[in-house]
Amino acid sequence: MRESGETTPDLPDDPAVLRAMLLAALAERDSLVAERDSIVAERDALAARNERLRHLLRKLQRMQFGPRSERLPEEQLQFAFEEAEASLASNEAEAEQRSPDRRQKNTARRRAGRGRLPAHLPRVEQVLLPESTACPCCRGAMVEIGADTAERLDVLPAQFRVLVTRRPKLACRACTGTVVQAPAPARLIEGGMPTEATVAQVLVARYADHLPLL
Repeated sequence: MRESGETTPDLPDDPAVLRAMLLAALAERDSLVAERDSIVAERDALAARNERLRHLLRKLQRMQFGPRSERLPEEQLQFAFEEAEASLASNEAEAEQRSPDRRQKNTARRRAGRGRLPAHLPRVEQVLLPESTACPCCRGAMVEIGADTAERLDVLPAQFRVLVTRRPKLACRACTGTVVQAPAPARLIEGGMPTEATVAQVLVARYADHLPLL
């Protein structure tokens, strides 16, 4: 017997309707079981692929740092490393899409592994507030009870400016033909317009960063 106060949905008295409801419930259960089995199979397949790729990476590392006779040419070794790492990243992304729990755990692990950015770097804080700060229930004012904080490393691009060197000419009112002026500073390129900093920036961009000259 059911306890007093317990409510249950009313079931129809028609046996045909009850049979149809039972068949629908069984079909839904079978669909969920099939979906679960498919996800488990995909997970196991991705895990096996990841394990094979990790084995390949370990083998490539032995070829790179092992005896000279077992080493691959530098170009082939670099290509193999990049291909294996790309496959690992793709497999991990697919696994995270199918498993929210795994995505959450991986995100927490990556954040813990990164640590904090150096404290001496200046911080520029951006505060993101909801479109409305009124309570959605009573429309009253809401107060801050906490905040999620995330840090990213930013960089300011190089800014070009014009250095104007002004050398005043000084003359004496009492003396005729007496003019005094500071000598012009030496330039890295005689008669050239770029400063030492500009030349250094171009050299680093061209030969260290391999950027094209505009």
